[in-house]
Amino acid sequence: MMQRLDKQGVSFCTRTTYEENAITNAVEIYDSLSGAMHFMASNNDGGVREYDMERFQLTNHFRFPWPVNHSSLSPDRKLITVVGDHLDGLIVDSSNGKTVASVEGHLDYSFASAWHPDGRLFATGNQDKTCRVWDLRNLSNPVSVLKVNMGAVRSVRFSSNGEFLVVAEPADFVHIYDTKLNCEKRQEIDFFGEISGVSLSPDDETLYIGVWDRTYASLLQYNKRHKYGYLDSFV
Repeated sequence: MMQRLDKQGVSFCTRTTYEENAITNAVEIYDSLSGAMHFMASNNDGGVREYDMERFQLTNHFRFPWPVNHSSLSPDRKLITVVGDHLDGLIVDSSNGKTVASVEGHLDYSFASAWHPDGRLFATGNQDKTCRVWDLRNLSNPVSVLKVNMGAVRSVRFSSNGEFLVVAEPADFVHIYDTKLNCEKRQEIDFFGEISGVSLSPDDETLYIGVWDRTYASLLQYNKRHKYGYLDSFV
C-alpha cells in the first residue's frame, strides 16, 4: 500500500504475491536512472520486485531459491545486494537479476544490507551477531567484521557523506562506527526496547531509532553533537 503524506487516502495498493509465504520483509524507495521514483520490495517467497511509483506498475521481478530478507540498490543503480535465508550474500545486476558475485563468511542468515555512497563498499548484517563490510574490488574477505552485543544485526545504514555506519541490534543497542578510522572507533547507544529500524536525516545531523516495544513504543531522535570555538562565529 502506498500513501502520499500530502494527500489523504491510499494512492496505490497491490498484492506482491499470491503464494502462502507472502511476508514482505523490506521496502526501499529510490530514484531510478530515468529520474522516476521507484521502490523495491524483498519478499519471503524468494522474490525481489521493483515498482514504478508514478505509473503504479511492476517493472522487474527477480526470483531467488530462498526467502529474501533485504535488498539494497547501489548508488549508481547498477547493482543490488540480496541477502536472506542463506549463508552467502549476492550481488546481482539490477537490469536482469543475474548474480555477478557473492560474499562468503557469515555463519547464519542475513537480515540487512546497505551501500556506502561511494558505491565501492557495502555492509551486510547477520544473525551471527556481526555486521561485515565488503569492498567490491576484493570480495574474498570482508574489510571489517563488526561484532555486536547480544542479537542479530537487523538494520544497517551508512550516512549520506559516508563517514558513519549505523548498526542496530534487535533490541536495546545501536552502534555508530567511524568509517574514516576503518570502523575501529564507535559510539554505543544503550536504551530499552525492541528496535524496528534506524534512519538518518539527509544532512546526517539526526539519527532516528524506531522502537516497537509494546510498552516503550516510540521514535527516538538523537542529534549530532558539534564542538564550536569562539572563532567559529567569525566569517
